[in-house]
Amino acid sequence: MLNEIVRVEPLDGYRLRLWFDDGTEGIVDIAKCVSFTGVFAPLADRTEFSRVTVNAELGTVVWPCGADLDPDVLHAQITGETLPATRR
Repeated sequence: MLNEIVRVEPLDGYRLRLWFDDGTEGIVDIAKCVSFTGVFAPLADRTEFSRVTVNAELGTVVWPCGADLDPDVLHAQITGETLPATRR
């Protein structure tokens, strides 16, 4: 799929509004996607969570702690599409 995130806005809770290069836009609740353990542990702090940015080279969201997320997974969460690896 290779969808790239071009813009991100942190919202209340652990939600992000995302804009993709294909024009898709939507909101993802990150707390429903990841456990706040390991590399994601710092994101449990709302101040750290809100420091999210887009890394244009990777085409996805990243945090200063080194956490990042697969843009195709986030795109699928917004659109409801099935990822290729899980299609039957």
